Amino acid sequence: MYRVPKDLDLLKVKGQFTTQLCVGPQDLQFDFGDVHFAVQSEIRLFRNGSELVRWQAGEWPPKEFYEIFNVEAALAERVNRQEIAINLNNGTSIHLYDNSDQYESMQIEIKGDGRSWII
Repeated sequence: MYRVPKDLDLLKVKGQFTTQLCVGPQDLQFDFGDVHFAVQSEIRLFRNGSELVRWQAGEWPPKEFYEIFNVEAALAERVNRQEIAINLNNGTSIHLYDNSDQYESMQIEIKGDGRSWII
């Protein structure tokens, strides 16, 4: 809805791991160290450039989401106004999308940043 801001600094994700996914009726939540993601929009997993699976609100995450556990993040970046990519050291990447013009797509909180990023 609000698009991914240019000044969103995801540097703290690098070198961190996620150990759990929290599944709600309309969202997926996960942490990479001090960075918390709550996502209500589509999430796609890619491996070596090919799409593995996608998750949408109201669905249970596919088993391939296990592949993001306990894997170090190599890079997290704003790809464009509507996409964030988190690249993991096992060749998997997590892509988060702001794909709604009516509703918030995700919230990101970074400890020490002092604000919530609503996208």
